[in-house]
Amino acid sequence: MALATHVCICLCFCGKDFDDSARMLPYFDPEYENFNQRINPPRVCIDNTTCSDCTLVKVDSMNKNGILLEVLQVLSDLDLHIFKAYITSDGGWFMDVFHVVDKQGHKVTDDKTIKYIEKALGPESNLLGAKGSNSPGRSVGLHSIGDHTAIELKGPDRTGLLSEIFAVLADLQCNVLAAEVWTHRMRVACVVYVNDVATGRAIDDPCRVSRIKTRLRHVLRGYGHGGGGGDGCRGALANFAVGSSAPHHVDRRLHQLMHADVDADGDGDGAPAAGGEGSTRPVVTVEHCEEKSYSVVNVRCRDRSKLLFDIVCTLTDMQYVVFHAAVSSEANFGIQELYIRRKDGKTLLKDEAERVLRCLEAAISRRVSEGFTLELCGRDRVGLLSDVTRVLREHGLTVTRADVTTVGGQATNVFYVRNPSGQPVDMETIEGLRGRVGQTVMLSVKSVPAAVAKVPEPGSGGVARTSFFSFGSLFAKLRA
Repeated sequence: MALATHVCICLCFCGKDFDDSARMLPYFDPEYENFNQRINPPRVCIDNTTCSDCTLVKVDSMNKNGILLEVLQVLSDLDLHIFKAYITSDGGWFMDVFHVVDKQGHKVTDDKTIKYIEKALGPESNLLGAKGSNSPGRSVGLHSIGDHTAIELKGPDRTGLLSEIFAVLADLQCNVLAAEVWTHRMRVACVVYVNDVATGRAIDDPCRVSRIKTRLRHVLRGYGHGGGGGDGCRGALANFAVGSSAPHHVDRRLHQLMHADVDADGDGDGAPAAGGEGSTRPVVTVEHCEEKSYSVVNVRCRDRSKLLFDIVCTLTDMQYVVFHAAVSSEANFGIQELYIRRKDGKTLLKDEAERVLRCLEAAISRRVSEGFTLELCGRDRVGLLSDVTRVLREHGLTVTRADVTTVGGQATNVFYVRNPSGQPVDMETIEGLRGRVGQTVMLSVKSVPAAVAKVPEPGSGGVARTSFFSFGSLFAKLRA
């Protein structure tokens, strides 16, 4: 009887006259997307016992597109140096082991740092969430800077440009809370976080935003650069974002801002990196592993912090997926072997491989700085950056990179500077800076060591690789 009633009800309902918009749709539980994460949550293990000289960070998780970059963003934000790593993500599962040390080259033993990694990559994280990374990102370091407006700038670089940008912002009553600036091959990209001097609130008035944008574009176009449309990939660009619409990860955004310039340059062998004739050029090759249908990217260059992040970030934004990777660091050189495919599962075509070479060389080189670092710490005030960068310009110094943060009213500014001619900065100039800048803030000057050796060519035997695990050699053994 119950069955008959049920059938009768269904027949009566289906016989009703209703339009398509009112049809009954299948019901999907909104929590279904998180079902896999509940059954198999991400796991992270911080191992300080296996190795005597480093900490092992082991991450196991269900696989998803972009998960490797999210893990690397967390480690990168903490300034952890990855000098060895084994990465694999075939078969729907993601398993990575990272050998890391802190900025001082020591094991990671700080409880706050360990708990942060466990929270960002463990079961409580949103690592498998559909909306991307749960990491707070490097837009403002790991600290909150409150209500702010983000300004993205890109254009041709020149000596004194940074001083002019900060002077314009100070003149327009914009207080700089944080900023990061990169330069490469006579191009500059920066992300600046500001608020209103009077109210301490984000600047969202359309008329005022338009005035600031116009002034900044005029500065970026200086000396007639970026003519014509002005907003093309080679011209001046100024974008504004308020609050949650601001870039979530500043390093990745800077790579994206400079990425279009690589194609515009055409030849990846453009101007050499800052530092002159002795600078080390990365060696990047792309090969094909026909047996496993992978394209193999090999990178050999001087090792440095965030090298793996820069490479994976570039490949991800170019719509490639890293399935396996082996990373090693030997004799101050980084050696990386990455097995990649396009998102459609195919290997790279010849023209794609050439573009990957150019983009990876640029991504590796643009974070390399030689010369001096100036670290300034002091009480923050409106116009501080304008004053400091003006002094640098008056001493004939070019800022190749800058990292500006403000925490609790204290400003910490790091500038990478060099002589525009590529020659070493003389000590008389350094002492002049101490005399002028050091009166109001604490100034620390450090030399950035230049490269002293060439990157070994593949197969040259210049670097011992006895401890370097290669997926290529593993595949060869499996075929034997």
